[in-house]
Order: sequence, then C-alpha cells, then structure tokens
Amino acid sequence: MLALKVKGILPPHITPFNKYEEIDEPALRRLIHFWLDNGVSGLVACGSNGEAVYMTREERRKVAKVVVDEVNGKVPVVVGTGAPSTQETISLTKDAKDLGADAALVVTPYYYIPSEEELYEHYKRVLEETDFPIILYSVPKFTGYNLNVKVVKRLVEGYSQIVGIKDSSGLVGRISDLTVQVGDRISVLVGTGDIILPGLVMGATGAIVAIANVAPKLCSDIYNAYLNGDLEKARRLQNKAVQLNELLVKRFNQISAIKEGLTQLGQPAGIPRRPSLPLNDEEREEIRSFLTEGLI
Repeated sequence: MLALKVKGILPPHITPFNKYEEIDEPALRRLIHFWLDNGVSGLVACGSNGEAVYMTREERRKVAKVVVDEVNGKVPVVVGTGAPSTQETISLTKDAKDLGADAALVVTPYYYIPSEEELYEHYKRVLEETDFPIILYSVPKFTGYNLNVKVVKRLVEGYSQIVGIKDSSGLVGRISDLTVQVGDRISVLVGTGDIILPGLVMGATGAIVAIANVAPKLCSDIYNAYLNGDLEKARRLQNKAVQLNELLVKRFNQISAIKEGLTQLGQPAGIPRRPSLPLNDEEREEIRSFLTEGLI
C-alpha cells in the first residue's frame, strides 16, 4: 500500500507509440530508467500525458503492467484509471490494483459535467468497490471544470483510502485552499510545472507535472532545494521550469511537444496518437533551441 503522504516529483509520463501507433514496450522500459535515473519519486502511468483516453482497456493494462514490472518496487507506481463513466472507472481501477500498482489517479468524469452530488457519488462508489488507494485528479484544462473543494473535503473525511489530490488548475490559491481544508489528511500535489515552488511553499507535498517528462532532474532539484531550505536555488530553477512549461504545455499541443522534447534529448518517445500530430519543422526548431541553450 502507498504511504499516507505522497511526496516528491512524479512524472505523469508519456506512452511511446511506434509509427503504426502501437505501444512500443522496449521504448517505454528505456524511458522508465531515464526518469528513475534523474531522481523522480514515483511514476504516473496512463494519465493525461500518457494519452490514456486514446487507448483501449487492454492497452492501458499493458502499459501499467510494463511500468510496474520495470520499476520493480524502486518507487511508487500510480496508474490513471479515470473514465467518463463510474463503471468503467471501477473496472480500470481494479485492473491497476490487480497489476500491482500502488495507487490510482482518478480524474473527474468528463464529457458530461456532473453535479457536486453526482461527483461525490461517483467517487464514493469507486472507493467502496475497489478498496484501493486513490489520488483525486482535477484538470479543468481537459475536463472543463474544477473538482469542488467541498466535495474533496467530504470525500476525504469519509474515506481513508484517499491519499492525495492532484490539482492542475494552475492556481496557487486553490493549492492553498486544499492544503488548509485537507492537507492534514492527504497529500496535495501540484499539477502544473509553472507553480511547483509556489505550491510547495503553500503546503503541497510534491508535484505531478508534464514537464517532468522532459526535465525530471530540474523538477526534482526544485523539490530538493526547497526541502533543504535553499530558496534562492529553488527560485532560480523554478524560473526555468516556468519557461519550459510555457513552451511544452501552453504554446503547442502538449503531448506532441513533450514527445518532441524527449526525442531531442535522445529518448525514444515515439509519435503522438491521432488526432494529435507531430510538431512541424518550425515548432521542432523552437524546442531544439530552448534545449540546446542549456535551460534545463
């Protein structure tokens, strides 16, 4: 079982696909060591950056199995199991548990936007039918709405299986509110790379951020500098993270840009699944210039 407090930097990692858009297992195993060798505290498979919404249940099981196997207990493995329906979320969460993951990252239901009571009942049923550690996940960029803090508090007060929440709103105020409301019971995890340090200052215990795919050491160094009380170093590194986040997450297609960044670092990231397309030559050159300037 995952420890009560989830801490440190956990990349929500990409899924490498070959030219036929099939999962490239050898590439995934190699990438896992790239992230581990650069000091991450855990891995999050089949999340937003893993293109899980474009994968079948069996493909998601395959990715989770490979990651659990290759990590081999070195760090916690969290598997994204959220889906539009409650029943599918339960099935995917049971898969993660059966495959040996340490916890599930469960995004709010998407496409149809549920009411607060529907959200509460959704998570309640998932928690009761899986008996597995859960990290709640709010990502308005992709779902169109935030997970209400009142719902989070109600769930945390009722279910000890909830071990954390990833908040990808990008709002320091929400991180602060979450730490005040539930931070004494669960881990509050920053979900955007531009506010890792501000989130830690406000009480977050770590971060699950897209840029940690390309810059795992940079993100880990921010976390460690903060823990060591070296705020000047943490601030300097955070400024680099802000620039990288602007480029990879905000300016281009997030998945395509992250995979391009990894490719330019010599890692086998593969291509994005359609409808996402690889970046064009001009966009690739912009990322190349950023990386070769030594900003990470």
